Amino acid sequence: MGASMDAKEILEIYRKVGGRVETKGKVTLTSKEDFAVYYTPGVGKVSMHLSEHPEDARELSIKGNSVAVVSDGTAVLGLGDIGPYGALPVMEGKALIFKQLAGIDAWPLVLDTKDPEEIIRIVKAVAPNFGGINLEDIAAPQCFEIEQRLIEELDIPVMHDDQHGTAIVTLAGLINASKVVGKDLNTMTAVVNGVGAAGVAIMRLLKRAYPGLTLRAVDSKGIVSSTRTDINGMKQTILAEGTIAGDRDGDLSAALSGADIFIGVSKAHILSQEMVRMMNAGPIVFAMANPVPEIMPEDAKAAGVAVMATGRSDFPNQINNALVFPGVFRGALDGKVRKITDDMKVRAAQAIAALVENPTTEFIVPDILDERVVPAVATAIQS
Repeated sequence: MGASMDAKEILEIYRKVGGRVETKGKVTLTSKEDFAVYYTPGVGKVSMHLSEHPEDARELSIKGNSVAVVSDGTAVLGLGDIGPYGALPVMEGKALIFKQLAGIDAWPLVLDTKDPEEIIRIVKAVAPNFGGINLEDIAAPQCFEIEQRLIEELDIPVMHDDQHGTAIVTLAGLINASKVVGKDLNTMTAVVNGVGAAGVAIMRLLKRAYPGLTLRAVDSKGIVSSTRTDINGMKQTILAEGTIAGDRDGDLSAALSGADIFIGVSKAHILSQEMVRMMNAGPIVFAMANPVPEIMPEDAKAAGVAVMATGRSDFPNQINNALVFPGVFRGALDGKVRKITDDMKVRAAQAIAALVENPTTEFIVPDILDERVVPAVATAIQS
């Protein structure tokens, strides 16, 4: 229904709701005794205990079941740099998903700054309130430094969902898509169009899970190769570490010649039917640009695509990170996980894929409302 509504209709719904999340007490105050226990003087005893034993905050405060959803508004959905107010509805929506799917109390925290050092300082300053930090809609390349610094400097799990949530669900989908076409991912070639936060994380996780997979990266200027002199530090890093192959030059067409998989985290209509026909037989296409994919499903199928996925809910095979982040943080909070590792991410992807017992062309990942997903991912994080 929402996909067919115009802006006026959507805005009217939001005006009536006036915000989609709220705070709600877990206990009730119905007597003076309640006030004495849950506020003064009882709360003072808890305050003194935590001042001496801060490690008990998870058990004695909201910290044990809370996540901050943090954004600077520099890369909101497919809308770009639209600032903190533009980011607020998205962070609020994520908080709603956290609560309804995983029972986690999440708070939107949009920041009116683009300075990485200031973002790091602010998040560190508010971290005592939270059991985890979900970074969201922060543009590359600053998102890489912000996340890494916070992982190193905080004692709670930090995850940039645009990177790792997207990577986990992409890996899950490819595990099952490869089963549908009857190929081994370790022998396949994948082209990733878009070398921002999501693209880099996808390639790194795919290479971690399937070392034999050949990966080529394509940005707005062509294939990221060892002969290029105009690539930034992160692109140089993924070349140097062997995540991507740097043995070919040219444009997207050149990259796709003889490839088995196209993964798009870029922009609308960039993949043509002619390019698809240059790929190996039984190609897999994950066109995840939103709201308009790199190629429309009907065009892809007409060009011979065997498995087609997008980021949209109105087409089959929605590759949506909402399948990932609620379970990841549920598992991290319950298991008192300090850091979300690459091995955890691979296990989470495998757990999601395993929920689809018999993958088909139009069914490679579970439904976003499948109640098995959060517990499966949470268990994978704690294993």
